[in-house]
Order: sequence, then structure tokens, then C-alpha cells
Amino acid sequence: MDNNVKIVVKKRVDKTIKNLEKRNMSGYYANDLKELKEIIDRLIPDNSSVTVGGSMTLFETGIIDHLRERDLTFYDRYEEGLTPEDIKEIYFKAFGVDGYFASTNAITEEGEIYNVDGRGNRVAAMIYGPEKVILVVGTNKIVKDLDEAFERNRRLAAPANVQRLSRKTPCHTTGYCTRCNSPEKICHAHTIIDGQMIKDRMHVIFVDGYYGY
Repeated sequence: MDNNVKIVVKKRVDKTIKNLEKRNMSGYYANDLKELKEIIDRLIPDNSSVTVGGSMTLFETGIIDHLRERDLTFYDRYEEGLTPEDIKEIYFKAFGVDGYFASTNAITEEGEIYNVDGRGNRVAAMIYGPEKVILVVGTNKIVKDLDEAFERNRRLAAPANVQRLSRKTPCHTTGYCTRCNSPEKICHAHTIIDGQMIKDRMHVIFVDGYYGY
């Protein structure tokens, strides 16, 4: 990334972190993946229980493998050989873990966290249950406001996830969400996290670069 662009992006990150803190949420900035893992290791000590929500960002940043390599009780929804019943059990275990890892579809400069889910298990655990929620967010996901967050999902996140999952929805063809009612629709639960009642529960780590949808 051009250094001048990086300076501008960092200013957006700083503003967003400041507004997260006003909403009783913690924000961090990682210059690279090494720093990202160091922050995570400080937040989640060894012998903790952890799990993850569905996230391309966690794969692209290497966090899935990092959690597997650490001395943690990792309820790994991506482990080979799991049955649908096994995965469902992991979804429910998420509510009692020490650390829940996910990303987000968009976060506004005002510190509002916007997500769209299919089943809703990811946003449910973000909202309630785990002792800590750690969101790993590429700087590409910062938007000006909720209107821009909504459009980001319609024009990028939802169509990209539909391509990844090979769902038969209109946006698979058009590349743009039409607010359909398709049987294979993945956009069912739209949520906005506006803050936290419990301080030090939600932690947002911005990592420099383009990660996830």
C-alpha cells in the first residue's frame, strides 16, 4: 500500500477506535499479521476455551491455524470429519467459551458493528454468551456510516459469500443483492452492535490490509 494511502487509512482506524471506546468496546491496530497474533495472545491466555464464527478473514490472516497450534481448548467447526450434529453442538458451546473469534461485515467510523447472518449463530454469540469476543477486521471493512455498511453488504459481502457457497440466489448471477426471498438466501439476520454493557468484553483488532468480504 502506498504510504500516503496508509496514513489516510490509519486516521480512519484511529477515529473508529476512539468511537468504539466511547461505546465501551476496545479497539487495536495491527500493522501486520505478527502484531495481530501478539495482540490475540495477550487477550486470550493459554488454557482458555475458544471457538470461531464463520469467517474468511480468520483463514486469510492465519488465525484459525494459530488457534489450533496454541495450548487452548478449541471447538473447531472446521475440523475434518465433523457431522452436522457435531457442528451444531459447537454452535451451542460458543455461548460458554472464554474467547469467541469472528470478523464483521462492516464497521462504521462511529464505532457501529454491522453484520448479516444466515442462521444467526455468529451474531448470537457476538451479542451474548462468551466471556470475550475478538473481532479481526481488515481495514477494508471500515465504512462511513450504516447506509454505507448496508450497501457494502449488498454490493460485495453477500454476493461474494454466495459465490463461495455456490448458492442459487439472484445475486449469484447479478453480483448485487436484490433483497430476495430465495430458498437459498443467506441474508436473514441483520444486526447492529451499538455498544457493550460489559467493559472489556468486545475487542476489535484492525489489521492493515484487505481481508475477508
